[in-house]
Amino acid sequence: MESLNVLTTYEAIAMLLAIAYILLAIRQSLWCWPAAFISTLIYTILFFNVSLLMDSFLNAYYLIMAIYGWYSWKYGGKVEEKELEVTTYGLNNNIKIICLLILISLGVGYIMANYTTASFAYTDSFTTVFALFATYMLAKKVLENWLYWIVIDAISIYIYIQKGLNLTAILFVIYTILAFIAYKKWKEEYDYTEAKAV
Repeated sequence: MESLNVLTTYEAIAMLLAIAYILLAIRQSLWCWPAAFISTLIYTILFFNVSLLMDSFLNAYYLIMAIYGWYSWKYGGKVEEKELEVTTYGLNNNIKIICLLILISLGVGYIMANYTTASFAYTDSFTTVFALFATYMLAKKVLENWLYWIVIDAISIYIYIQKGLNLTAILFVIYTILAFIAYKKWKEEYDYTEAKAV
């Protein structure tokens, strides 16, 4: 019982930091990346402990991307020392990316289902593969990253409920709502920047 309370406490800390990460990312604050780093460190361990191996791997990747994201947002603009601006991939590129990510997800899912003890092998692989790329898109301030996250987060809710990670399931409900808000806010900024450039 005591170990369950400790687990829930760490899950709650990770959840609060994860919410802070998204709220700060919506505002395009560099502080989103340190919040992401600490939250994902906790989640890497939690997911490993409940046999969500792909989620554990994903959060280890997030640790690296938190460092990369901070650097990219701070120094990744076209002009040296200028912060990165919101961009878009466009519909055709996103369709190609989605098709490729689905194929990769099926391959990874097959491996996880047949050669590991992973739970929800295909579903977890799908959310993980797409989240890997969506995180890269977020680090590069690509507008459509939020649309990817809406789908990823909505599917993840089911997985976490099934694994008894109820606080994390609530977190992903919040994530899904915030991703809608983030997309709208970033789209407004992108449209404004494009209109100003004309």
